[in-house]
Amino acid sequence: MWDAMVLGLGAAGSAALHALAQRGVRVLGIDRFAPPHTLGSSHGRSRIIREAYFEDERYVPLVQHAYARWRALEARSGEMLLRQTGGLMLGRADSTLVQGARRSAEQHALACELLDRSALARRAPAFHVDDDTFGVFEPRAGVLDPERAIAAMLGEAVRAGATVNTNETLLEWRASAELVEVVTSRGRYMARRVILALGPWATSQLQGAHIPLTVERNVLYWLDPARRTDAFDPAHFPVFLFEVRPDLIWYGFPDLGNGVKIALHGGGEATSADTIRRDVSDHEVANIRSLLQRYLPDANGALRDVATCMYTNTPDGHFVIDHHPSHANVIVASPCSGHGFKFAPAVGELIADLVLSLPNAFDRALFSATRFVNDDKL
Repeated sequence: MWDAMVLGLGAAGSAALHALAQRGVRVLGIDRFAPPHTLGSSHGRSRIIREAYFEDERYVPLVQHAYARWRALEARSGEMLLRQTGGLMLGRADSTLVQGARRSAEQHALACELLDRSALARRAPAFHVDDDTFGVFEPRAGVLDPERAIAAMLGEAVRAGATVNTNETLLEWRASAELVEVVTSRGRYMARRVILALGPWATSQLQGAHIPLTVERNVLYWLDPARRTDAFDPAHFPVFLFEVRPDLIWYGFPDLGNGVKIALHGGGEATSADTIRRDVSDHEVANIRSLLQRYLPDANGALRDVATCMYTNTPDGHFVIDHHPSHANVIVASPCSGHGFKFAPAVGELIADLVLSLPNAFDRALFSATRFVNDDKL
């Protein structure tokens, strides 16, 4: 009998396992692979962490807490997980990205700068932008190492007493009023609380929850700079998000030793965790090169590597971190929609508070599991 079980050990699951183990909970974590791995949503060598949150200003206190928890994890594990590079949100003045970043910065008194085209040319000269492009620069933004971070959270969880089972597939779960029974490819377990942190595999395991998750495929690209200068070194080139038009946001990273990483934010083809297309077509590469040639030509060099990942999306783009609507002893943790990794250690603490029925300082209404129940699309 376990006090708690965490099913899925990506960003949210490994963070929940760590937080629960630190609080003395007898907890088991199970993953169908051996995390960190490249088959889900919590990989890609780098992830952006940013504070002027364009999606919704209510995320700002949570990400500020995550900054502190990442630094604490670095201190405990001895691993470098967060590298500050500064960050740019780019777009027209009326774009969702620039307006949202400015709103969060103003509401939370963040140390951000609004840059016009000439100021952008001084701050980030590698960009070629239109006259009506503005940037919001935030100095605290930076890069997280997702694989190293998950390994650190799992390592610290085990050191705190957690048990981790890898290469074990969840088959089914059944909840009664008191206990949850979990059946896997290796056996049968009983727990008082279960956390479903299944990422793109959650769509088949949320029976009766009325949570309309969809999965989309997205591609990551790494390219050598076209000209070998220091323009894309982390000391000179910030992480960025760039809204070219309302239906096209792309983002990127400095060269951290593997080339400049570029990707589209959303808009990928519908897929599932078990049927995702892993190959990357010439057309997809040409599409990303067209963006680079227009806006960041000095990064448009030799293609070094590609990878695929998955977004697990809700209709409104916000997370689900809540009790299962039909089972109080089952917690659904889907902090994704393409922007969840940065929050992981703070989300782990939110989940632990739910497991232990403890109050939390953050507004969880944004993450309610019941907000879609009356959605006409269901």
